[in-house]
Amino acid sequence: MKKLFGTDGVRGKANSYPITSEVALQLGKATAHIFGASGKGSLRAVLGKDTRLSGYMLETALTSGLLSMGMDVLAVGPMPTPAVAHLTKSMGAACGIMITASHNPAEDNGIKLFGGDGFKLRDEIELQIERHALSKEITTEHIANEQIGKAFRIDDARGRYIEFAKSSIKNQSLKGLKIVLDCANGAAYSIAPLIFRELGAEVIETATNPNGSNINLGCGATYSAHASELVKKHNAHVGISLDGDADRVIFCDEHGTEVNGDRIIGMVALDYKHQKKLVDNTVVVTSMSNLGLSKAMSAAGITTLYTDVGDRYVIEKMREFGYNVGGEQSGHIIFMDYATTGDGIITALHVLEMMIRKNKTLQQLSGFMDVFPQSIKSLNVKNKPPVNSVPALAAVIAECEKTLGDSGRTIVRYSGTENKIRVLVEAEKSKDMEFWSEKICAVVKKQLN
Repeated sequence: MKKLFGTDGVRGKANSYPITSEVALQLGKATAHIFGASGKGSLRAVLGKDTRLSGYMLETALTSGLLSMGMDVLAVGPMPTPAVAHLTKSMGAACGIMITASHNPAEDNGIKLFGGDGFKLRDEIELQIERHALSKEITTEHIANEQIGKAFRIDDARGRYIEFAKSSIKNQSLKGLKIVLDCANGAAYSIAPLIFRELGAEVIETATNPNGSNINLGCGATYSAHASELVKKHNAHVGISLDGDADRVIFCDEHGTEVNGDRIIGMVALDYKHQKKLVDNTVVVTSMSNLGLSKAMSAAGITTLYTDVGDRYVIEKMREFGYNVGGEQSGHIIFMDYATTGDGIITALHVLEMMIRKNKTLQQLSGFMDVFPQSIKSLNVKNKPPVNSVPALAAVIAECEKTLGDSGRTIVRYSGTENKIRVLVEAEKSKDMEFWSEKICAVVKKQLN
């Protein structure tokens, strides 16, 4: 069982275990070791970060560990996670490392790792890196002075990703569209406005002034109300809310109504099926997706496959069978024809291109499904015992599932990155959803706190 890595890399409170300089140094050494660095620039790692203050500390420690094992470092500075994944592959690096805690608050940070193919590492490779990092048995004596790695600042990294992102829609002009772009004071704060402006959109940018402490603060994908208000104020066509590392995106339509990942996945799937581009007429989503999406897809002749929560599991299923559209309700949308991970900017570009090509508003495009009343609550917990090992909690979940039957469902799972538990309840009737959500949450509060 992994001790450092969660569902999306290593994550925690900055300057507290495991997000410390010491652990980052060891992770750098272990990563270089596992990828076989032998000095003299034999292997290279792309290293990016978001805008958190602690990123400087972790960047320095990781770089030191990598260099000490003879691996060169290509530092790209503040850069979206999907950009780091793309650059890792396009620049022929052995691995990519992104310093970010995604949508978490500024006091958190994390470390995500990618292989040379741009995909997140498999569990077994993460486990190997973790074992070496925790053992502290890796030595550097075999790396002579002349074999120590070198660190380079890649000045054109931003331009490389900009051109890649625009090419995903064949540089389609976005002229005539007025968009609100919320960059969450995060990794895309400078790159995202450039991309949309270069394609001709009128961009009203917000949350593009990071100070190290304001990432995701009252803005971004976890607070789409910020963009919604600006859409209504400026009569914009659409609002685009990225998260801190820009690997996910939430939209709002011309009326300021939120359009989440489920609706975007469905829109894209329907469009791809019409163009005969949807592989096996199948989309891949997680268990958190609304039942309304599955019903709408089934009516259109599209199969919906489910995975555990986490975009990495969606990607694994897509890679296994060659599917090209998938994602999460939270806004991780994977266009496997173009990207190796969720990419908020590429997703936004494809949505805007679709609006122009079909001459439809986002409200018209996203209105294909009826949503089941759904409640998702996130509760703090002191510890994370297996859910089925807590008798009272297991009992209330079983009671809920038996009562709702085929007309609803419930999912209770721990966050892979925080000391929190998520409680999802879905039912055909709002009153049933509210009743069971409150009942399960009450048991959680009593038993886990």
